[in-house]
Amino acid sequence: MADSFFGDPFRRFFWSPAIFREWNGSFPAAMDWVETPSSHILQVNVPGYGRDDIKVQVDEGNVLSIKGEGPAAKEEKRKDAVWHVAERGKGELYREFALPDNVRTDQIKAHVENGVLTIVVPKEPLPAKPKPRTIAVSSKL
Repeated sequence: MADSFFGDPFRRFFWSPAIFREWNGSFPAAMDWVETPSSHILQVNVPGYGRDDIKVQVDEGNVLSIKGEGPAAKEEKRKDAVWHVAERGKGELYREFALPDNVRTDQIKAHVENGVLTIVVPKEPLPAKPKPRTIAVSSKL
């Protein structure tokens, strides 16, 4: 159980120093990751973010990173304003993790709607299983 839980691709997800890298005080976005026979589907909570506020990219071969700068980060702060509560932060988010080796990084699609960023990462088709065959046995090679 421990080997499968901490095995690849999740080893970097939990233990890599890169996962703890901050992006100007950003917060990690809540995410669901579901694997189907044909793809990996990631759904990330990004309330208040539009398509122009989010950047999704693949680096280092299979490292997927999600960066966002929301409306709160873009607001012009008035010099004469007094902030009493600032719980929403800067509105920046950052998430990075390694994808499995059997994905098609050139065919990744991302879509944001109703505060949820959905990323579909297609998987490589599994190679066909070789059919059993009989090998003739001879007395000399």
